[in-house]
Amino acid sequence: MIATAFASSPLRLLMPANHGSAAWVFLASLGGGLLDGDRIGVDVEVGEGASALLGTQASTKVYRSPEGGVGASQRLSARVAADAVLALVPDPVVCFADARYQQSIDVALDSSASLCLLEAYSCGRSARGERWAFARYASRTTVTRGGTRSIVDATRLDPQQGPLPDRMGRFDVLVSLLAVGPRFGPLRRAMLSSPSYEPSRTGSAVVAASPLANDACILRVAAERFELASRVLRSSFASLAAVLGDDPFARKW
Repeated sequence: MIATAFASSPLRLLMPANHGSAAWVFLASLGGGLLDGDRIGVDVEVGEGASALLGTQASTKVYRSPEGGVGASQRLSARVAADAVLALVPDPVVCFADARYQQSIDVALDSSASLCLLEAYSCGRSARGERWAFARYASRTTVTRGGTRSIVDATRLDPQQGPLPDRMGRFDVLVSLLAVGPRFGPLRRAMLSSPSYEPSRTGSAVVAASPLANDACILRVAAERFELASRVLRSSFASLAAVLGDDPFARKW
């Protein structure tokens, strides 16, 4: 099943148990991007034994906030039942100059459930000279398993803590891929076998993969171009396709 959901207010998605196929849902905002003051909330439940993919139609664009503005935010909460699978694979967040953006992702997994989570953000509209020119980017992901908090991953980029272009160096794209649970064993092996450096004629990417406990892994990619980051992730996406029944990025990235 493939569906598109428009989220302008809290949205609740329930994926019933279905061992034969995966539900694919793509979220889209009502405008071309997020404005100052926008708040989006999404609640997801994946039923026992079900498989679900939640993605976006395109990158999440965040427009500038005026001086004194509160910024834009997104919140996603998910509950994944026994033997179920959830893949959260949104396109990158692109913060324009002077944008303020905050997101939180909270996933509660049954001890036998599995999760694949992709997070990515870019420097902004570098072609317009807006490279790392936003006012704030903050993201926090929390994963609980069997009622116990097991993974917390947080990022905060604020020019008040130092000029962002200097701190980010030559890199324009940062990507994190997290795989948890029994269904994503092949995906974790692909992640851990990724090369630590990916050169090309148009730039390079630095890759670091780390196991987390016995059945979790995180892969981080810092790349000069998004195309390089997606190439590094290609083998991981192929392993993801084995679980979902199709590669969600084969015709996209």
